Amino acid sequence: MALKGNLRDFSTTQLLNLINLARKTGTLTIENAGNEEAHMSFQEGKLIYAHMGVEQDNHLAQILHNAGKLSKKQAHILETKVQGKSDKQIGHLLIQAGYVTQSDIIQSVRQNVLNVVYKMFTWAEGLFRFEANRLPSSSHITIPIDLESVIMEGSRRLKEWEILQEELPDLDISLHFTDRPDARLRNVNLTVEEWKVISLINPDNSMRKIAQANNLSDFAIRRIIYGMLQAGLVELTQQARPPKKAEPTQTTGRRKRAQTAGPSETPAARRSVVERLIHRIRGL
Repeated sequence: MALKGNLRDFSTTQLLNLINLARKTGTLTIENAGNEEAHMSFQEGKLIYAHMGVEQDNHLAQILHNAGKLSKKQAHILETKVQGKSDKQIGHLLIQAGYVTQSDIIQSVRQNVLNVVYKMFTWAEGLFRFEANRLPSSSHITIPIDLESVIMEGSRRLKEWEILQEELPDLDISLHFTDRPDARLRNVNLTVEEWKVISLINPDNSMRKIAQANNLSDFAIRRIIYGMLQAGLVELTQQARPPKKAEPTQTTGRRKRAQTAGPSETPAARRSVVERLIHRIRGL
């Protein structure tokens, strides 16, 4: 029987901590309030695989394209021509053909797994279930990752995410350069990813469109744009700027829960729920 619960009672951080400490094997599935579904698989407490949505859609060609190892055209051709082959077989063919190296594949798959997991740290509302001993298909490439470092980085990103959401709550706003952008840009060291964002900044492109064009997550585009705003390189085109202090309706999920918690969500009640979940997951 699967362990089920609500993120309001047991956060992603707490779940990963428990899986790590109990050295559990199985798959954790989380569905957020927006009906997005993510899956994380573990072997003896180590993270080995993660994907969003349907497992079959997590194609190696798309993972390599998102990592910049294959062009969009190459990824599309590959998905079309190798239907029915496993990710391991596709990876072997790509290495033999000289398109990528084994290191390219390992790094790309690892980063894809981490991107999925870090996104789940920002989900404050949703349902979860842990199915003991359920593992991904053997056709997928799995890479063991220590959970301690994942939990530390995910917790740091969560705090940063809350700040970025308050500063840039609306990704449908476009940007424009400040005065003398060329002179300013000569004095700033930008990453390749940041240059790609810079190249698409104009009043017709919202931050959301720029993110989609560069395969960037909401977190990544907010982080890049926030840095550019602080450096004085760009400005928001719309006059309505995000407030410096979040209003009650803009409070982040975890803070909002604290404000609206009813009698059934007292600290003692929460501790009771957590203790029961710990007991159950350790017994799986």
